[in-house]
Amino acid sequence: MGEENKVTLYGMWASPFVRRVEITLKIKGIPYEYVEEDLRNKSQLLLQYNPVHKKVPVLVHNGKPIAESLVILEYIEETWKNGPKILPEDPYERAKVRFWASFIQQQARQSLFDSLVSAAKSSGEAHEKAMKEVFEKLTVFEEGMKDFFPSGTPHFEDENIGFLDIVLCSLFGHHKAQEEALGLKIIDPERHPLVYSWVTALNEVPAVKESLPPHDKMVALIQFLRRNAPHRSSEA
Repeated sequence: MGEENKVTLYGMWASPFVRRVEITLKIKGIPYEYVEEDLRNKSQLLLQYNPVHKKVPVLVHNGKPIAESLVILEYIEETWKNGPKILPEDPYERAKVRFWASFIQQQARQSLFDSLVSAAKSSGEAHEKAMKEVFEKLTVFEEGMKDFFPSGTPHFEDENIGFLDIVLCSLFGHHKAQEEALGLKIIDPERHPLVYSWVTALNEVPAVKESLPPHDKMVALIQFLRRNAPHRSSEA
């Protein structure tokens, strides 16, 4: 690979936002160099490449940095046109995919993990309220996805994974580690059968499986985050 086509990904092993970029690069068959960042001691290069947010992931292509995971995915799609497509050709279908990807991204970033941790650390009414928030968000997503899977049975190979699949599996592909660490059932096959079967099918795809972080290491990290999160109780 010539220097003019060099691709470097700056990331952190547990980040779902980095994971989705890795999955996309693998699906497209794009060679890249991976640089692990210590987020407690960020490198000068990361700060130089992403001076606004100072976060991972950052993709550097031909010496030019691109930040924000969803922006990076679209950049990859528009730059490497020969590999499998991750966005539909039809503008309306593409808009629907972007809408739901943005929805699940916003929910995950703003409140989903916070609600899960709150549920794990709380009791009584506070616990019930936190779990209700989680299930309500997943139910909205479940209902919206029925339009994408009329048969209700997702099936995937590397070649037919799309933008929305990548966003979903990057956030929930390690749900078993989340459930073990928090002591909660998050994706229930009875409550949310479509999301459960979707994530399960995606986790069997080679590009996804290769990108999943080690289970035990992920459990330990989530338990650490849980211990350091503020406690919520049902008391005023």
